[in-house]
Amino acid sequence: MSPFDLVGQLKPLYAPSPRHPAIVGVPELSFLMIDGRGDPSTSEVYQQALEALYGIAYTLKFALKKSDPERDFKVAPLEGLWWADAEAPSMGEPQADRDAWNWTMMIAVPDEVTAAEVAAGADAAARRRPLPAAGRIRLERFAEGLAAQIMHIGPYADEAPTIAALHEFVEEQGYALRGRHHEIYLGDPRRTAPERLKTVIRRPVKHA
Repeated sequence: MSPFDLVGQLKPLYAPSPRHPAIVGVPELSFLMIDGRGDPSTSEVYQQALEALYGIAYTLKFALKKSDPERDFKVAPLEGLWWADAEAPSMGEPQADRDAWNWTMMIAVPDEVTAAEVAAGADAAARRRPLPAAGRIRLERFAEGLAAQIMHIGPYADEAPTIAALHEFVEEQGYALRGRHHEIYLGDPRRTAPERLKTVIRRPVKHA
């Protein structure tokens, strides 16, 4: 039996056009989440958060598959919500104070996953290797609703024009921005050339 594939089930939400922004409806989903603050390129706290997220997600996957093969799932891509204390930052702008960025990093999991299973997965993952942030991982439902999105192809640091185009589209369509800047990372920066990285840029919207 093939593992449950969230990205395959919700393909329009994970494969937007890089040229044509779109308005989409995002359903409520379950996520492993962890919060933090600081520059993602230099913060040890950020790196520890990612290690804990991936460690627990894969531990959970294999534990569920072992107990019931029908509950096996593909680990979804890393996602991030980003904001500053005053308002959501325009990611990638050089003048932005990256040390002041707040973030919630998250990985979607099947709706049937329970908090008890996540806690057990965190304990098991932390026994295999040091995961200082494992105790901060939580399971949470997240309902984003109506949103605008576009695909950015290229380095993370070059996202500003893509974000500006998305914001312009939102205004042209008669919507207003709300909520937090949302990114979905479809490429692994350790294995993918920066110019080929794919990132879904998403922002919740409301009728203006």
